[in-house]
Amino acid sequence: MKLLVLPGDGIGPEITSATLDVVRKADALFKLKLDLESREIGLKSLASEGTTLPEGVMKAIRAADGVVLGPLATYDYPAKEQGGLNPSAELRIGLDLYANVRPAKSRLGVGLTGKPVDLVIYRENTEGFYADRNMFQGIGEFMPTEDMALSIRKVTARACERIARRAFEAALRRRKKVTAVHKANVLKLSDGLFLREVRKVARDFPGVELEEIIVDAMAALLLRDPMRFDVVVTENMYGDILSDEASELSGGLGLGGSINAGDEHCVAQAQHGSAPDIAGKGIANPASLILSVAMLLEWLGARHRKENLQTAAKSMEAAVDAVLKDPSGRTRDLGGKLSTRSSRRQWLRIFDRNSWARSERGVPKKSSFFASSTILPASMKMTRCATLRAKPISWVTTIMVMPSLASWTMTSSTSLIISGSSAEVGSSNSMAIGSMQSARAIATRCCWPPES
Repeated sequence: MKLLVLPGDGIGPEITSATLDVVRKADALFKLKLDLESREIGLKSLASEGTTLPEGVMKAIRAADGVVLGPLATYDYPAKEQGGLNPSAELRIGLDLYANVRPAKSRLGVGLTGKPVDLVIYRENTEGFYADRNMFQGIGEFMPTEDMALSIRKVTARACERIARRAFEAALRRRKKVTAVHKANVLKLSDGLFLREVRKVARDFPGVELEEIIVDAMAALLLRDPMRFDVVVTENMYGDILSDEASELSGGLGLGGSINAGDEHCVAQAQHGSAPDIAGKGIANPASLILSVAMLLEWLGARHRKENLQTAAKSMEAAVDAVLKDPSGRTRDLGGKLSTRSSRRQWLRIFDRNSWARSERGVPKKSSFFASSTILPASMKMTRCATLRAKPISWVTTIMVMPSLASWTMTSSTSLIISGSSAEVGSSNSMAIGSMQSARAIATRCCWPPES
């Protein structure tokens, strides 16, 4: 399994090096058979190739199973026409990485306010006010005159629906609550469309509570009562800002893991920036990137049905918690004295010393970030059909029997034929049959990410 490593700018090479040492240790312990390849992007490739994202690197990204992306100094890049592409934005659009998943968890015991934090933000990643990614051609920001600048906000029903669905699926595996953050009192059309789609998805998850909160109130409530929130779903800019706030409350951006994921690709990317003021000093905290790579391994484990990848992910996260539990094991941004190199040694010692990394305690439950869409409340009877051809049972579309449902829907990749008391669900490669007993049915994919 190939992981493409892009160290990036500023402190990127330092924290990426430390992270890869931890990944190699996990690779050896859990027999992951990872193939790690590094390529240059950002300011280094700009100097050598005239662009911050060479075409050859983009081809390698598409061919890789997963990507590890270091921090980027995008503010220092020249204009796009002069080679200053934003690799993060290019990947999100080019690979359709529509879900930016950012957990915030108080790993030091309590958050900065003395209150525990345990939530995850699902941020729509491809639209909104972000001018470098919301237009087919050109950018969504322009100046009609030298004294006027305009920005265009893009919101589509499709993007809102799929990020909402991912959030509700995650809530099923957590505390069964989704908070939709908006500003529909002012942005009545665009945020109104977002809320419309969220409410539609909510009807498919009757066991999950939905609350709706205006974004400015959300910023205040995060400070006052962070444990009120479980899964938060929101548009691009709100999610960007609120996830930084949540991470700071939970202990700092240096502890914030993050992935940018779609249905086919996933990129691990630390929440923090390139920190040019401390670059080269050897004091950067690699925890955020380590946690991000753990999330990437968990995503890959779900996609490829490889338990050892998910076990390694949980063990990497547990190792971070074990190191941070001792104040002497913290870097300077967390009030400790360790350098980047010293903190790396701490994590490697944890792996070597603790047998839990290979024990049942290291074996994860199903992913809390990408919960299977077939996990439903007990009130919904669900029947998995038997496959008639070569595809494994886990691939076969699930039929969920819902007698009270007035209508049914299906994915575009699945055909559903209702006939009397039975139904056939099929694709070009497989066929399944299940009893319906004159009930209606919903056909869905078994999980997200879709299994390869």
